[in-house]
Amino acid sequence: MKHDARPRPRVGKAVVALAAASLALTACSAQAGPSASGSAASDAPAGKKTVVVFAAASLKTSFTTLAEKLQGEHPELDLKFNFAGSQDLVAQIKAGAKADVVATADLATMGKLKDAGSLDGAAQNFASNTLTIAVPPANPAGITALSDLAKPGVKTVLCAVQVPCGAASHKVETAAGIDIKPVSEELAVTDVLGKVSSGEADAGLVYRTDVQGSKGKVKAVDFPQSSSAVNTYAAALVKNGPDSDGGKTFLAALTGEPGRTVLAEAGFGTP
Repeated sequence: MKHDARPRPRVGKAVVALAAASLALTACSAQAGPSASGSAASDAPAGKKTVVVFAAASLKTSFTTLAEKLQGEHPELDLKFNFAGSQDLVAQIKAGAKADVVATADLATMGKLKDAGSLDGAAQNFASNTLTIAVPPANPAGITALSDLAKPGVKTVLCAVQVPCGAASHKVETAAGIDIKPVSEELAVTDVLGKVSSGEADAGLVYRTDVQGSKGKVKAVDFPQSSSAVNTYAAALVKNGPDSDGGKTFLAALTGEPGRTVLAEAGFGTP
């Protein structure tokens, strides 16, 4: 099966906007606090140092919790996050966006930054995640197995294949010997989750942690083929970051404590 060659019914708006989002550096707005552009340090409150972290969308809840714990121990740090699909984060950094730390949802995406010479030192693996099927709480389409997502009339949403959750989806399709024809493809796993929770889709492939963090908006349908696509998350310092010392403090907390505890509570596995 050649997954990439087959026609897709409709591509999500996020895919259409990728090129513009990657080049519009001034639009790299952080999803918690002010801009995560190179000028973010000037926005820091008096006596604080801004640390800019670019992170995969599936890390939003965990990193927000980690920031609260870390700032209790290091009140001088003003942590700002830019959460997006890993591929989009790579495009932004390669185009010149400033960040102190980058965390991606797979090793292949991090490897693109390494090859581009964008990292300051080696990346560190800090967590793992696997896919599950997200369905609305009532599961109106009666989804019980991965093969159900390929049935006619089932509205399934997937991540686009160029982002980690999409690459993982392709692997599990291959393992199951099926060909899912999604109604849309998205550049971030949170967008897939949003379409399922809103009722726009009958099902979507997302990470286990996304379902756990949805607070009951969706429920999970596990499937055995998920073991064929375990994603390893990695984080690294970005070369010429605005505050490399602050970046090192965040990275140490992520790969040690309290990071391990926060990630385990969110449902992440060990790397």
